[in-house]
Amino acid sequence: MMLTVFRNPDKGRARELYATFVKTLGERMPLNAVAGIGDEGQGGTRAAGAERQEASVVALSGDYILQISVYPIGRRADDALLGPITEAARVAIANVSKSSERFRDCEWLTAADADGFLDKSTLTVQRTGAGSCMMFDREANTMTVAVIDISRATVVSMMKRTGPCQHVTIPELGSEAFGEHSCTKGNGNATNIYVWKNRRQASILFAPVKPHPESGSVERLKAVAGRVYRKL
Repeated sequence: MMLTVFRNPDKGRARELYATFVKTLGERMPLNAVAGIGDEGQGGTRAAGAERQEASVVALSGDYILQISVYPIGRRADDALLGPITEAARVAIANVSKSSERFRDCEWLTAADADGFLDKSTLTVQRTGAGSCMMFDREANTMTVAVIDISRATVVSMMKRTGPCQHVTIPELGSEAFGEHSCTKGNGNATNIYVWKNRRQASILFAPVKPHPESGSVERLKAVAGRVYRKL
């Protein structure tokens, strides 16, 4: 399950970005209006034959946008799953203004990191949690950094795992650094780099909503990852 909250500079910008979210989500699944969640909301599930099952709700409330998604394994994403997600979104949207006020500036990302990735003229940078930051543009292209405490043994195990993404080691950022791109499941345009130092791992993710010049490569994202690595 993934829950993401975007805080925008004003309600007008939020409504524009919300429309983009709805359009992007609508390309993956049929959507229906969901009542009682913020100012307005949309929710839906992917078709039974979809390679990756997903149930999602996106909602607008003032200058906030909330999206909550579940990607079940071994079961269908149907209305029985969408119902509880909708209730979770209803609770979460009522609390977004309370939780977001606790977070201050992002120590992991700056506007300069958006060069070559995001539209800097419509850029928003915000802290999203105790060890996480996000920046996004009007088209909902995003870059995130999430830092967690983790042992080296677990990181090494992660490096050896097989999955739907192309995998590359990045020795210049440490023997525990690796990247993933060109995934055949999920967002195939996304690129993710993991770095580890001082018993902490940082994930640096670039996730465009459509094919991007930096999709399918970790080369340019390595510069951002290097700056994060030095801060660990």
